[in-house]
Amino acid sequence: MTTVEDGLYSKADVAYRTLLEGIQQGRFVPGSRLVLAQLAAELDMSTVPVREAIRRLQHDGLVTYERNVGATVVGIDPVEYEYTMETLALVEGYSTAQCAPLVTATELDRARAINRRMHELLQDFDPVEFTSLNKQFHSTLFEHHQNPHILDLVHRGWNRLAALRSSTFAYVPGRASASVQEHDRLLELIADGADFTVIEAAARDHRMNTLNAYLQTLTS
Repeated sequence: MTTVEDGLYSKADVAYRTLLEGIQQGRFVPGSRLVLAQLAAELDMSTVPVREAIRRLQHDGLVTYERNVGATVVGIDPVEYEYTMETLALVEGYSTAQCAPLVTATELDRARAINRRMHELLQDFDPVEFTSLNKQFHSTLFEHHQNPHILDLVHRGWNRLAALRSSTFAYVPGRASASVQEHDRLLELIADGADFTVIEAAARDHRMNTLNAYLQTLTS
C-alpha cells in the first residue's frame, strides 16, 4: 500500500490510491458505502484527506454521493463501458501518434519486451496479468512525453475500466492474440516514423477492435 513516509505522497493521495485499489480489487463492490470515519480509522488519518480522496473518486465516476446515504461505489454497465472505450480510443490514438516522434529507442525496446511477455502469456493465459501488461505497453509509448491534460483523460479512462474489477480479456480471450499482433504493427509504424494519421488510426482501431470483440459477446 502507498505510504506517506517517503514524502512523495500526501495523505489524500494515499487515501485515494488505497480506495482505488480497493475498488479495482473488489474489496469495495458496487453498492458498497464508503464510511468516512471507518476508512479514516483504517488508514490512521483524519477524515479530511479521506473526504478529498472520495471527491476525486467521484470525479473519476467511480463513486456517487447521495444526501442521507453518503458515498457509494458504482459499477460500470455495458453502455458505460462502451462510452469509456470509445473515449479511450480517441485519446490513446491521439496520444500515441503525438508522442511517436519522441519515443526513444530504449522505450521501444521496453515496449517490445512487454509485448513478448504478452505473447508468452497466450500459452497459459492469465487475463489479469495480460491486462496489466497491456496497460504498461501503451503507457511506455506516451506516458513520458504527453500533454498532461490529455494524459489525465487517459488515466481517467483506465481507472473507469479498472473499476469493472475484471479484465476485458477474461470475456474475449480470443482477442488477446490479435491484440499482440496489433502491438507489433504499432511498434513497426513508430520505429519507421510513419505519419501521424497512420499511427493515430492504428492505435485508435486497436482499442476499438477490443471493444467490438466485447460487444459481440453481448449479442451472441
